[in-house]
Amino acid sequence: MDHAKQEKLEVEKTKFERIIETGKFKELMDQKKKFLSPYTVFFLLFYFALPIMTSYTKLLHQPAFGDINWAWIFAFAQFIMTWTLVTIYMKKSSKFDKLAADVTEEFVKKGGE
Repeated sequence: MDHAKQEKLEVEKTKFERIIETGKFKELMDQKKKFLSPYTVFFLLFYFALPIMTSYTKLLHQPAFGDINWAWIFAFAQFIMTWTLVTIYMKKSSKFDKLAADVTEEFVKKGGE
């Protein structure tokens, strides 16, 4: 890597290090963590419940409607859960995008590039 590219890389690294120290960036990351953490835990618990419950219990093997047992209903519910979580995140992401734009705008106003 030539000297000019190395120097540019150092400047970019310095910019990023300055951005992550701003209050707005920390606020953005805190809000994302507060939003994503419970949804992630819920998703993982719901997702892994199906293979665990079908492998180690007989609970989902009981018939629900005719030949359809509760395992099939639970599996279908996972699709609904995924679509719902994606929809919720898509609606919330506009707020995160605005905060990210605020972070960039504040950085530029303070002399960043």
